[in-house]
Amino acid sequence: MKVLDDWLTAACAELGVDPAEVPVQPVLDLAREVAHQVVRPGAPVTAYLLGLAVGRGADPAVAAARLTELADTWPIESGGDHSTG
Repeated sequence: MKVLDDWLTAACAELGVDPAEVPVQPVLDLAREVAHQVVRPGAPVTAYLLGLAVGRGADPAVAAARLTELADTWPIESGGDHSTG
């Protein structure tokens, strides 16, 4: 994960964000769940949505957990694939 760490450090410096404030594992977990349970292109969009919510004051862990639960229960007929999660 050195490349990810290096990227995170550089991206945070570019945006003036403390890397310690970035919940990397919950974001990766959320993206994985959305990609596998809902639809692959939904992963980065959902990560962005999580960022918007956190920027508006939401607790990152709570927001990520709520979105993960939503992805885990997404109806198969709506695109969810519960065989991979």
